[in-house]
Amino acid sequence: MSTETPIEIRCANTIKGLAMDAVQAANSGHPGAPMGMSDIATALWATALKHDPSDPAWADRDRVILSNGHASMLLYSMLYLTDTALTLDDLKQFRQWGSKTAGHPEYGEAPGIETTTGPLGQGFANGVGMALSEAWLSAKFGTELVDHHTFVLTGDGCLMEGVSSEAASLAGHLGLGKLVVLFDDNSITIDGSTDLSCSEDTGARFAAYGWQVLACDGHDQAAILAAIAEAKGDAKRPTFIRCRTQIGKGSPNLEGSNKTHGAPLGAAEIAASKEALGMDPEVDFAVPEDVLAHFRGGNGQRKAVREAWEARLAAHPERAQWGRFQAAPNLSEVAWPDFAAGEKLATRKASHQVLNAIAAQVENVVGGSADLAGSNGSTINGGGDVQGGAHGHRNVNFGIREHAMASICNGMALHGGVVPYCATFLVFHDYMRPAVRLAALMGQPVIYIYTHDSVFLGEDGPTHQPVEHLMAMRTIPNLDVIRPGDAAETAEAWKAALTRRDGPTALCLTRQGLEILDRNVMGDAKGLHQGAYVVSEAQGEAQVAIVATGSEVNLAIEAQRALQAEGVAVRVVSMPSWLRFEGQDAEVQDSILPPRLPTVSVEAGITFGWSRWADYSVGIDRFGASAPGSVVADKLGINVANVVRTVREAAGLVD
Repeated sequence: MSTETPIEIRCANTIKGLAMDAVQAANSGHPGAPMGMSDIATALWATALKHDPSDPAWADRDRVILSNGHASMLLYSMLYLTDTALTLDDLKQFRQWGSKTAGHPEYGEAPGIETTTGPLGQGFANGVGMALSEAWLSAKFGTELVDHHTFVLTGDGCLMEGVSSEAASLAGHLGLGKLVVLFDDNSITIDGSTDLSCSEDTGARFAAYGWQVLACDGHDQAAILAAIAEAKGDAKRPTFIRCRTQIGKGSPNLEGSNKTHGAPLGAAEIAASKEALGMDPEVDFAVPEDVLAHFRGGNGQRKAVREAWEARLAAHPERAQWGRFQAAPNLSEVAWPDFAAGEKLATRKASHQVLNAIAAQVENVVGGSADLAGSNGSTINGGGDVQGGAHGHRNVNFGIREHAMASICNGMALHGGVVPYCATFLVFHDYMRPAVRLAALMGQPVIYIYTHDSVFLGEDGPTHQPVEHLMAMRTIPNLDVIRPGDAAETAEAWKAALTRRDGPTALCLTRQGLEILDRNVMGDAKGLHQGAYVVSEAQGEAQVAIVATGSEVNLAIEAQRALQAEGVAVRVVSMPSWLRFEGQDAEVQDSILPPRLPTVSVEAGITFGWSRWADYSVGIDRFGASAPGSVVADKLGINVANVVRTVREAAGLVD
């Protein structure tokens, strides 16, 4: 490129070249969006962004999320050009086994990748969560310590997905003024023009959500910077900047075409594009020194800004609390509830007591429900409601927005400084599943409170009665699904969730009351932490083992007593967490579920999958029905008589 070309344009053209070359080398990828967004990226990273490449995890940095994750070469190029994380060799390994530059940005692969994106709309909602955490922490510690923005780069695909609409609505309601969305408005999707499927006025939609809506030429860096400056000037509204762009900008024959969206341009078109941009078509992965100097020249000042923040932190009167908020929760001072043996208490109600005991000591536990707080037991008493102008409270009213709720909690966890939880009925996990899966993939310690966990919820009928959900959730790698059997196990489940830092936890809780077991007679509820334990030992040498979860632990113990009266010795095992039990060595597993014993599983859900642990199963391999919960369960065989019959069959005692 001629040195007479303005440096800002040379920077943007370098990004285009890197995108074209990396996708071509991999013979796979999406060059069009990085080429079209190169001016946005140059303006943001070179000028507008508060960051320090020498410490990319600095707590008060601006966050940048590439929600349209297929444009990953844009983000990777910036992490290299700014000297944040990646090398030119990393870019050359785009989409290859073991590389840091996966097809879509993967959290943890390199500093500067703030979240895993690719499933469209998820990054947008993560951004809302990050902005919410920023607002919450700023309310606690002041702008001396917390004063940064969250920038979300997004495209048409993210905005068409419903999760972004849910999240945008809540962000507008909460007045998250530090959230800035830069919309790559190129009117192209994979199949062609957006006119094929969408004719809405996107800007008007965001204005209706309560956002500040701006527009600019997405290839005019001065206009982009002016729009960002205007966005930063509105502290009470999130800002949506509509950047009009052309996909594949710089490609002489394919600019503006959907053909640049998801495939390499081809050697001939890349050569033509480089010639048009003033680049040498014979040189791949070209990065002029003055381009590097432009992106990296301010890094000394950026480091000084971070060091000044560290000095403010060192002198801040709340620095000790700040440190606690950045660390794993300390549960040593929690005054755990005392549950009286023999009484009946729904585990959702026990959970509410435990949550409030925790919240009294762990002051950065923040969360809420999808409009079911009373039913879920998810309210922090006296915690106040997070609202615009009152961001420092404890209870988030997510509204009936389950998908966004889960994605927002991912963003809150990724941001750091808060311990997020969210709640709804178990059956609505289906609406949350994409975000739950990503929390598991990223290893984020989000806590899900799922109540009304079986057909025992009753009259609402089969649409609201989860039968397949427990097993479906267990298929998600790294998701700890915990179904406690009584109040004591519920307390241990919360301890397990809060001390786990490498993945999310789902607490599956009952609507109906369960007998609180006498732990002087029964096994210690701390056995939950190994996934399964003997909750009630057989009288005499066991002939059969019953393994149960949740409310069915009570049922299994009732069946055990009935069988003992018949002279059949049965061991009862509570298995609240498959994931934790899977992590035990064979010796531990065999000590709890001895291979010599025929085993019967009892769970008010589908029996598919139980063959891993059991020889026989009592469950529900159909949808439920509308009637009182105890009636539904009894009609579907979740009763003592059916468990006794199945155990007798397992023991070879069938008449």
